[in-house]
Amino acid sequence: MDPQALALSLPLLGWAAHSSYLAHRLATARRDPLTGLHTRAGWTAAAERIARRHRDAVVLLLDLDDFKNLNDSYGHAAGDAALTTTATRLAAWCGRHGVAGRLGGDEFVAVTPDADRTAELDTLARSLNEPFPYGGQSLPVSVSVGCCRLAELATRTLSDALTAADAAMYAAKGTPGRRGPRPASR
Repeated sequence: MDPQALALSLPLLGWAAHSSYLAHRLATARRDPLTGLHTRAGWTAAAERIARRHRDAVVLLLDLDDFKNLNDSYGHAAGDAALTTTATRLAAWCGRHGVAGRLGGDEFVAVTPDADRTAELDTLARSLNEPFPYGGQSLPVSVSVGCCRLAELATRTLSDALTAADAAMYAAKGTPGRRGPRPASR
């Protein structure tokens, strides 16, 4: 290669490398490093697409109950194991058509385009509430779940669905012995 062509191509190579680096950083920022799930920004973008395309999409909001107590009793590594186990179980339930995310701390979110999946919410809740293996023992985990079908909202926005699912989740927390999915009240 002649020196002039090389000199002209170096800035292009630099920009290509920089562009690739930025694309990688953006993809990394949209994934939670612990669970591998989408972060709030990544999940919201995917959930907005699903909500626009599917009138009957179902939005779930989940929270690990007494998570601080789990961390305090068994250590932060056990808490991390509870988070990754919850993420794995939730992602498996979502399958390839839905999307799961971690909002932060011990809060998770999911959306599925298939309203028929609401029949499987009790199965999901049982799965999420099964003890998980850690350090040669089986540790308890409790997850409260709230859900909202977009079709049941007066205004079908993701924000309204999350608000309704949040209210349903807190209603599930306040019901003794009930940690399973609580539909949003109409």
